[in-house]
Amino acid sequence: MLYYLFTWLQEHLHIPGAGLFQYISFRTAMAVIVSLIITTVFGSRLIRLLHKKQVGETIRDLGLEGEKKKQGTPTMGGLIIIAGILIPTLLFAKLDNIYVIIMIITTLWMGAIGFLDDYIKVFRKNKEGLAGRFKVIGQVGLGTLIAITMYFHPDIVVREQVTNPSSSRPVEVIINPQTGEKTYAENVKSTKTNIPFYKNNEFDYSKVLDVVGLEGKWPTFFLFLFVVVFIVTAVSNGANITDGIDGLATGTSAIIGITLAILAYVSGNIIFSDYLNIMYIPNSGELVIFAGAFIGACTGFLWYNAYPAQVFMGDTGSLMIGGNIAAFAILIRKELLIPVLCGVFLIELVSVITQVSYFKYTKKKFGEGRRIFLMSPLHHHYQKKGYHEAKIVTRFVIVGVILAILTIVTLKVR
Repeated sequence: MLYYLFTWLQEHLHIPGAGLFQYISFRTAMAVIVSLIITTVFGSRLIRLLHKKQVGETIRDLGLEGEKKKQGTPTMGGLIIIAGILIPTLLFAKLDNIYVIIMIITTLWMGAIGFLDDYIKVFRKNKEGLAGRFKVIGQVGLGTLIAITMYFHPDIVVREQVTNPSSSRPVEVIINPQTGEKTYAENVKSTKTNIPFYKNNEFDYSKVLDVVGLEGKWPTFFLFLFVVVFIVTAVSNGANITDGIDGLATGTSAIIGITLAILAYVSGNIIFSDYLNIMYIPNSGELVIFAGAFIGACTGFLWYNAYPAQVFMGDTGSLMIGGNIAAFAILIRKELLIPVLCGVFLIELVSVITQVSYFKYTKKKFGEGRRIFLMSPLHHHYQKKGYHEAKIVTRFVIVGVILAILTIVTLKVR
């Protein structure tokens, strides 16, 4: 909203400094600052309110050190993260940008699913919360909405070089300064995405269908739909599982947010994308403002969520964070980098899947269930081995930083 206000002030009243709002870097910095203020200043008030309403976490007895001390710690703190994301985004981003609209919908959609789950746990005293099938339906619904919008919305395009430019679309003429040769570029609908270790770091989903002899608009759409739904479901569940000890999900998510902000900035900037020789995605640069708010919200919430936590985000926060990361990566066509970038989430999720699968397999075969880990998710395994929560979180965040750097490096690995 402020973007439109200051643009008007600059055009009509020529107020000094109003032009700063034209710059994505300035609006991103403001989004980070405002988000930090919201989450740190108003976070303490939310904690007091949750205490007053007796919105406390019910801790299951898992035999972990320091577990009982967390009984009654306020939960549903994800509400302050949502506020820290949405308010700066509404203030500083272009609200008519389709990418920003999708991210706002994702935040509200996944936040609502998580809130309903927490509400059932806290106020209905049902430890199971929202039934798993309803969570999955919500995740699949969001993934379907994103896939349909990405595939059919006319404003979601990529810049590609073409030999026979279309007369119906704006065409950019590129002249090679050495040879004088002309090439043409235009914005086109595409199912291309980025993938490391591949020619030009680009991969087209339609190429998968060529292997099985399928082609056409609808088979490609259904393949893309499957990939998007799978990613949204997997990442949101991975973030939810990672949120098991103080500061772990928040800290790793902040690192992921910084990386996504960098990727969005270079992908949405025609100069940097050309210099790095990566896919240019027109209008996607506005996502950097959302990423700034996301980073500020996670960092500000960490003020209260770091060990010993004064508040837990609950599913309200963890499902929303995972959904946002997945949707953001899909929008900037970096979803195939998620296994590297969200490696901590992946390891946590895989540890649960392998533990449960192996336990069921050995129980069926030997009559007694056996375990791979002392406890899953993986962070509980290290707790069982005697590591302190703070040390586990620190080491997992370090791993997250390494994975983030590797993700950025892949931009130039072909």
